[in-house]
Amino acid sequence: MYDGRDFSELSMTSKEQWSEEELAHFHECFQQILPYLNQEGAVIYREILEEIKSRPSFQPNQTDWEIRTEF
Repeated sequence: MYDGRDFSELSMTSKEQWSEEELAHFHECFQQILPYLNQEGAVIYREILEEIKSRPSFQPNQTDWEIRTEF
């Protein structure tokens, strides 16, 4: 279970400063509500995905990186 900063705090923080646990948790959350996201939500989700892809700890060939929560 995620026990970190809430999204209101993270929304004022650069994605580069998010922990891997925060990225993974909110990626999973956004993935679940994807059909209901407005344009602003879609932009935030895209930024989360781009930050995940830029981190070497998230391996692109790893099939379960989307739901990984332990680091």
